[in-house]
Amino acid sequence: MPRGDGTGPAGGGRGRGRMGGGGLGAGGECVCPACGHREPHKRGEPCVEKTCPKCNTRMTRGGQ
Repeated sequence: MPRGDGTGPAGGGRGRGRMGGGGLGAGGECVCPACGHREPHKRGEPCVEKTCPKCNTRMTRGGQ
């Protein structure tokens, strides 16, 4: 607690999480921007680290 009085930061300490909390969550799909191939997103496996099995382009995150 920054002030030592138990109040903590504004908002009750519920921040956006690790690294700013910009993640999209566990659901959704990985989408190929080149050919449109889609496959389910798997937790812990970023879409940008996958390549499309059809055209070998890096996948992006899409759809929730």
